[in-house]
Amino acid sequence: MLNIKDLCVSYGAISALKGISLTVNDGELVTLIGANGAGKTTTLHTISGLLKASSGTIMLDDIDLQKTPAHKIIEYGMAQVPEGRHVFAQMTVLENLYMGAYSISDKKKIEDNIEWVFHHFPRLKERSKQLAGTLSGGEQQMLATGRAIMTNPKIVLMDEPSMGLSPLLVSEIFSIIKELQKSGITILLVEQNAKMALSIADRAYVLENGKISMSGNASELLNDERVKKAYLGA
Repeated sequence: MLNIKDLCVSYGAISALKGISLTVNDGELVTLIGANGAGKTTTLHTISGLLKASSGTIMLDDIDLQKTPAHKIIEYGMAQVPEGRHVFAQMTVLENLYMGAYSISDKKKIEDNIEWVFHHFPRLKERSKQLAGTLSGGEQQMLATGRAIMTNPKIVLMDEPSMGLSPLLVSEIFSIIKELQKSGITILLVEQNAKMALSIADRAYVLENGKISMSGNASELLNDERVKKAYLGA
């Protein structure tokens, strides 16, 4: 579904991504792990059109995302759950969800999507009239994810969903991510909590200093001594 080849991104004279290549197949949950500053968020922002690559290709099925404006990419079935959640704080939970559906004209589809989100995130249904800015961090993460689902995505890019959450909420969020995959949504997950990410992913890539240093089956990387030493505190 997603095919990235030889992607290079620079901030002025600084090379952030140095020719990375990765694929995400239909129905997969693929994780991209690495230390702070490795280029993980830069990768997601470039895929979703928020940053422009200096070279390389990004293909979503047969669509060249490098030639597609960022506001159009969502119409081709890609949504992003940003780092830090970025919910609309002065709007209600329900209004945030409707904002996620801005590109959809079919009112019945919008209502069906809201029911789908409320089914998978019952806490959001309980707080549907509550201002998003008053939600807990975990609830805001659920809302940011639900808002992305409102776009009818084929693939969701998730950036550090565990950031700032308690261990109990982290476990809940990762269970939800796995449920989303089971429902048919393809996921590219960027996450600093390498152990949790590798425990739910199908495949994984390790990003170091703007380059892919390792890749393979997630369960194998979870047990790799180099990964354990660098990312799992072993």
